[in-house]
Amino acid sequence: MTTVRIWFTKTGEASYISLLDLQRVMQRSLKRSGLPVWYTLGFNPHIYMTFACPLPLGQESLVESVDVKTEQEAPDLAAWKAALEPVMPLGVAVTAVTLPRCKAEQIAAARYSVTLPAGCAAALEQYNQRQTAPVQKKSKRGMKEIDLKEYCPRIDFVCRAQELTFEMLLPAGEGLTLNPSLWLGLLERDHGAPVTGARVLRTRLLTKNSEDFS
Repeated sequence: MTTVRIWFTKTGEASYISLLDLQRVMQRSLKRSGLPVWYTLGFNPHIYMTFACPLPLGQESLVESVDVKTEQEAPDLAAWKAALEPVMPLGVAVTAVTLPRCKAEQIAAARYSVTLPAGCAAALEQYNQRQTAPVQKKSKRGMKEIDLKEYCPRIDFVCRAQELTFEMLLPAGEGLTLNPSLWLGLLERDHGAPVTGARVLRTRLLTKNSEDFS
């Protein structure tokens, strides 16, 4: 049994596909591709799939991946990519098919590019001047207060025309996962930032050694 990792983008309207619906999309696409994927055993067999670090609804990504299994000992990865490309829905594009080098549990951080209206500049400056930025984050044990300044002391942004952009490197993985939506919520709640229409794009997933998840 061989594990194959399918890399894909999730952009535009596809960012509003939930994880459950994404699983259905991938099931249908893999079936249509005719690839020799492995099905689970039992009364209701289905394609074995594992998604790495799923995103919240409405956020985009250039580095999504799903692992599937095949009984092929040496799958032709280029042929897999070619078979999948034409059966993917709009906004979901296969970028590569590889053999996994890392386990999903090794993911430790994610890099994001955030785009906001230029009117948010004052709110970001106010954030930078704060000593603390407490917010409530939902965890398995209930709500937990965290200080956003501990993980992102300062946001350096660049203004272009009617919008501004900045990068964020945040914890991700089993231990702790933080998302730019926490910062956007605080900017709107405490500083009146017009964050409606914000674009959050995940550009990299990193391991504990600061290497790209692959």
